[in-house]
Amino acid sequence: QVQLVESGGGLVQAGDSLRLSCAASGRTFSSYAMGWFRQAPGKEREFVAAISWSTRNTYYASSVKGRFTISRDNVKKTVYLQMNSLKPEDTAVYYCAADVTGSYYLSSSYNYWGQGTQVTVSS
Repeated sequence: QVQLVESGGGLVQAGDSLRLSCAASGRTFSSYAMGWFRQAPGKEREFVAAISWSTRNTYYASSVKGRFTISRDNVKKTVYLQMNSLKPEDTAVYYCAADVTGSYYLSSSYNYWGQGTQVTVSS
């Protein structure tokens, strides 16, 4: 069993940066691929970024590539999402997810989810 707790969300202005953190419990964190998804009001949950257990492979949605960076610290059992050059369209609840069985890009592939953290970007 894995529990995930996100933090770091908030209200920022367009062009600002935020770093989200996702702290995980459980002894097998280092063996899990991890992902970030987001959900804006009235929209479906969408893929943002993912990272393999070894950190060798990262994956990004085209809408955030070049602005967001996913990373992980297996000692601290934490995955991060560094978000730069934020835009109003990045406003959403951001969710951390763990343990992929299938495509990194599909929410249905992940077995564990956090409760989410709100990110609001004002224009």
